[in-house]
Amino acid sequence: MRIAIAFDCLFPWTKGGGERLYRGFAEAYAAAGHEVTYLTRVQWDEEPVIEGITIKAVSKDRNLYDANGVRTLGPALRYSYGLAKHLRANRHKYDAVLVSAVPSTNVLAVRAALLGSKVAIDVDWLEVWRPDQWRAYSGPVIGRVAGALQWIAAKLSPIASCHSQLHARRLQASGLRGDAVVSRGLIEPRDDVEPNTSVTSPPRVVYVGRHIADKRVETLPAAIAEAREQIPDLTATIFGEGQSRAAVIAEIERLGLRDVISTPGFVSQEELDEGIRTAAVLVNPSQREGYGLVVVESCAVGTPVVLVEGDDNAAVELIEPGVNGQVAKTTAGLGAAIVDVISKGEALRKSTHDWYTRVSKTNTVPASAMQILDRLAQATALR
Repeated sequence: MRIAIAFDCLFPWTKGGGERLYRGFAEAYAAAGHEVTYLTRVQWDEEPVIEGITIKAVSKDRNLYDANGVRTLGPALRYSYGLAKHLRANRHKYDAVLVSAVPSTNVLAVRAALLGSKVAIDVDWLEVWRPDQWRAYSGPVIGRVAGALQWIAAKLSPIASCHSQLHARRLQASGLRGDAVVSRGLIEPRDDVEPNTSVTSPPRVVYVGRHIADKRVETLPAAIAEAREQIPDLTATIFGEGQSRAAVIAEIERLGLRDVISTPGFVSQEELDEGIRTAAVLVNPSQREGYGLVVVESCAVGTPVVLVEGDDNAAVELIEPGVNGQVAKTTAGLGAAIVDVISKGEALRKSTHDWYTRVSKTNTVPASAMQILDRLAQATALR
């Protein structure tokens, strides 16, 4: 099949879970012998090359976010326009299009461009937001518009896919016609990083991700300080950067933890892998996760995970309490959860890696990609 994947970000030129997911899908389709085109925007200084995948930039905005880490409307509209223009001019070049519903304007662009064609379309939903989330994120006016566009996009999804039961339920509530393809999971089996089921000393907490409001990274220093009351030699490394980084640093300084918590920012993949592998626990206080790839990466090397319950946190679906980590009720419970996980030592590290070994046999990115492809192939055959 001739498949186009439409997303305005491409890993590793832009980093994030969604970026890695769609790159993984593209590679899975190419490996299976399909002709793959990745429709994105310019994010590079030199033309990127990915073996087996044609990369086509349909817009040129370098920055998608404002100073507060909120996606802005202009780049989204320009990408959607470029996407629609490309697909309209090449409507006979593709058998199927997988389009990310982030943002929802992508869906409208693809449906308009391919109206009347025989191209099968899957709309992939990394997340489905409540109306109040949109208003809080984008303001009362644009937030209402974004919420309405999401509702329309759900209605216009011929085939829909998502990656958690949470967002499958929200899609159905949004008026999706038919059943969404809920992926088996997004595990990325790796053989280049050795698991570590031994306890390392002194124990260390790691956080991996962007520093934005939803991630609540600034709550980590207080949790570390509380956990140190029972584990005095506990240290932490907070990887990543973002708009709330200044607040994180300020909280570290306020609590006198500059010698305890390091904040190296974004680092090489090798350094990040080793940081997770040698940590006692990975902690993510985020209130919103569409899936949570870093949870899987951590479990792959035997490092258990602590998350926080939340109406918008689909990552908690990956945690089996006492098997591969814990889920705190609130951010106020992070310190106690950290102590609990570390106290379980090698037994929990072994069961964490065993969990990963079990789920990685079937719940892979390629398996999810092929689930979607099967539905697209059926649609193409019907047409």
